[in-house]
Amino acid sequence: MSWIPFKIGQPKKQIVSKTVERDFEREYEKLEDQTKKLHKDMKKSTEADIAMSKAAVKISGDLLSNPLCEQDQAFLESMMALDTAMKRMDAFNQEKVSQIQKTVIDPLKKYSSVFPSLNMAVKRREQALQDYKRLQAKVEKYEEKEKTGPIMVKLHQAREELRPVREDFEAKNKQLLEEMPKFYNSRIDYFQPSFEALIRAQVVYFTEMHKIFSELTDQIDQGGLTDEEREQQNETKLNELRALSIVADD
Repeated sequence: MSWIPFKIGQPKKQIVSKTVERDFEREYEKLEDQTKKLHKDMKKSTEADIAMSKAAVKISGDLLSNPLCEQDQAFLESMMALDTAMKRMDAFNQEKVSQIQKTVIDPLKKYSSVFPSLNMAVKRREQALQDYKRLQAKVEKYEEKEKTGPIMVKLHQAREELRPVREDFEAKNKQLLEEMPKFYNSRIDYFQPSFEALIRAQVVYFTEMHKIFSELTDQIDQGGLTDEEREQQNETKLNELRALSIVADD
């Protein structure tokens, strides 16, 4: 009886449960994606903070250079107070961003740097798994065939070929199954100091902002008007402007 070549498919024997494989891939990918997203979002947040304080300084500088400041001493003093407050805010904001860069963003970047090595370990495990499945399927095919002399020889050869591949996969799989949970759980101990530093930086910043704007309010809020009274006052002024003939509707 002549031997007929056959195609090697998937083995009938389940090497790794589908649930374990899905959980493994999901948790691993989730951790990497979340870390990268957090790093990206923190950078965007600090860039937005810097842009905001720089824009505030630009606005106060533009108001200070307004010709009205040359005509109205009270307005000039208010704009000088505003400009000083905005520059103080910008200085504290830069200090906060610098602190966040050192204590949060840089550690996130360093943590992300381990993923290429982890990716390689995962890929090596996956390659070993595919080799294991391929050779296991080959062994199973020979086992299903009629036990002739040539087939038994090929079965023996296939089993010998499978043995080191199976041991290699089991070693790689065991290592990842033992170390991945440790790596995953270590993120709490690693990131907690960073998040504590982030909270402290925000507390210091907003405490200083409260002081700065409280002082600014005392300097420029001479009338002691409420927001509603100011809105009504502005509406009255606007109506007076609208009543001028040069802005009246045709």
